[in-house]
Amino acid sequence: MAVEGKTIDALSQFELSPMFGVVGKAVSFSQSNGFMLLAVALSAGLMLVSARRGALVPDRLQALGEAAYEFIAGMVRDQVGDEGKKYFPFVFSVFMFVLFGNLLGLLPYAFTFTSHIAVTLALAVVVFLTVTAVALMRHGWHFFSYFFPEGAPVWLAPIIIPVEIISYFSRVVSLSVRLFANMVAGHVMLKVFATFVVLLGGLGAVGPFVAAMPLAVNVALVGFEFLVAFLQAYVFAILTSIYLHDAVHLH
Repeated sequence: MAVEGKTIDALSQFELSPMFGVVGKAVSFSQSNGFMLLAVALSAGLMLVSARRGALVPDRLQALGEAAYEFIAGMVRDQVGDEGKKYFPFVFSVFMFVLFGNLLGLLPYAFTFTSHIAVTLALAVVVFLTVTAVALMRHGWHFFSYFFPEGAPVWLAPIIIPVEIISYFSRVVSLSVRLFANMVAGHVMLKVFATFVVLLGGLGAVGPFVAAMPLAVNVALVGFEFLVAFLQAYVFAILTSIYLHDAVHLH
């Protein structure tokens, strides 16, 4: 794709570069790591401020923190039941980390660490191992009955068990690829249309008029990406809750 010999490079925004110069390169500390730490700091700061103020009539920050808390608490309660309360901190932490990672990536010159499969895969593996550990601690060896439904004909075991095992392990792929693919696709589209605006805007007197259409599309895409940022964090959290439900109840 080119305009007057100029190409659109929509993938360079995902390249990692060391922070803090040589020191950052020596310890493999990239801008991805920096924005991960920032996401943790912002989410922790929001909840600390919300809890510390505790006003009867909350201000905007307190209301935002309380809304996020109640939203995830209700979701965990609905999906897992009353037994899910002990797992709320884990689900809430995952939700806030993914949400802030998605939102920070929409800021100018920021980096979207959730657009890297290494990050989303690591998150998915943490969820997978946590859910599996919960199931094993609660049910012991009985957990493995999950892979062969009660009442199923024994002669179908060679078919059912491998299918269930593959389905169980595919959760890692499903969680990681869904988040990664949506973030990459959205940011590529933003970069493409933003570049169109710049390139078409330089076509002389008619440039600003020709560039108006991709500019309008890009503005709409930014709004859409804010929605996607929340939806992907929600999907990641609700799937984590569903997996916890299966671990707790084995069905």
